[in-house]
Amino acid sequence: MRKILVVNSKGGCGKTTLATNLAVALAARGEDVALADADRQKSSLSWVKRRPKGLAQIEGLNWSKEDAIGDKDKHLDAIVIDGPGGLRSELAKNLIAESSDIIVPVLASAFDWDATLKFLDGISDIKRVRKGKADIHVVANRIDRRSNQVADLEQLLAKKGYPLLARISDRVIYARHAAAGSGVFDYSDASSHEIRGQWHPLLQAVDA
Repeated sequence: MRKILVVNSKGGCGKTTLATNLAVALAARGEDVALADADRQKSSLSWVKRRPKGLAQIEGLNWSKEDAIGDKDKHLDAIVIDGPGGLRSELAKNLIAESSDIIVPVLASAFDWDATLKFLDGISDIKRVRKGKADIHVVANRIDRRSNQVADLEQLLAKKGYPLLARISDRVIYARHAAAGSGVFDYSDASSHEIRGQWHPLLQAVDA
């Protein structure tokens, strides 16, 4: 069973959007998936409660407390974890210690880069990551297609040893799905086709 952690210490980076849509992508292809919410705001659990019954089932797990980690996970193919902010708490460290993949969303904004790079350095120093038992995937999230800052971000991350894996555009459709308890992989409409394609590098990485 895979445990895929979506985490960053920088708020507003779209962590929950990535976690919910990744869970949908895995569930839509027939996997038994849970979405574990380790954030105190519990936005992912609220999303699960809004999810229509006719869509691929996703189990919600409350992992906001350390003693809940690992509860009800033996029958699952994958758990996507909406992680807490920062690395200081024991909860965050324990989640990273159990994860096979760590997804770090970052905005294409210079204000976010320094904090994210420090966060990435902190993750890389954790024993499980250092020994190659967990992979880090950096995702440029909520991209404005008219901005040229993505190229600057990509160069900076590559220079620091953190290549950019995927680029997810900022689209209104994500907010609509969030309100409905759904995701871009729940439906095969033409308007979501381009958006789903942006997720393929990330999906291939967590499948490896």
